[in-house]
Amino acid sequence: MRPLMYITLICLFTLCTCGCTRIPQPATYLYTEQQKMQAAHHWDILANDVTNQINKALLANDYVSEPVFVRATCGNENSACEPGETTQFNEGFRDLLITQLVRFGIPTSTAEEKGTLVINYKVQVVYHRDKRYTTRPPGMLTALTTAVSVLRNAPGEIQAIAAAGFLDMAGSATDDAGQYEIIITTSMIARNKYLFRTSDIYYINDLDFWHYQNNSQTRAIQISNN
Repeated sequence: MRPLMYITLICLFTLCTCGCTRIPQPATYLYTEQQKMQAAHHWDILANDVTNQINKALLANDYVSEPVFVRATCGNENSACEPGETTQFNEGFRDLLITQLVRFGIPTSTAEEKGTLVINYKVQVVYHRDKRYTTRPPGMLTALTTAVSVLRNAPGEIQAIAAAGFLDMAGSATDDAGQYEIIITTSMIARNKYLFRTSDIYYINDLDFWHYQNNSQTRAIQISNN
C-alpha cells in the first residue's frame, strides 16, 4: 500500500499546485544553447568561421580575384570608427580577420580603394537589467531517475521519482547567465549591395564587457523585463 500512498500524495500535490494558478503561466523558449566568449582564441575561431563564409560568398558571386578591405564600423556601416572609438575587440578582431583572409588566399588590401570589396564589422553590447538564469532541459533529472529505478527495481523507487520531480521544479533555474551579451555583425558590400552578412550572438563575462564597449563613445543596448 505504501507505493499507492506515495502516488496519491504526488497527485494531490500536483493538483494543489495547478489549482493555485489563476492566469496563464509565462512560457520561455525551448531549450537551446548559446556560446560564451571568454578568450581571444574565441575571437580567432569566429574570425576563421566568418572568413570561410566570406570565401564561399566570393566564389558564389565570381569575385575571387577582387581585393577586399576590412573596416571596423561604429554605429552604422557608413561610419568607420574614429580614433579613440575602437575597443580591444575592434582592434583584435580586425587583425585576426585579416590574418584569416590572407591564410585563405583572399586578396586583401591595406587601404580602401576604388573597386575593393568592403568588409564591415561592428559589435553591439546588450545589457539586461534583470537577472537571468540558464535552465537544463525540463524533465531531465526525472527521466534519468525513472530509468535507474526501472533498471534496478529498488525499494523506494516512488520516493526517488517524486524527489527528482521536485528537484526538476526547484532547481530548474540555478546558473546565473550574467547580464551582458554581444551581437557581432559582419557584412561584405559591393556596389552598395550585400554579398554576405552574418550576425553572431554570444554571452560574455560581465566583468569583460569593456573589451567590447568604449564607455566614452558607445552606449549599450539596455533590455529590461519591466
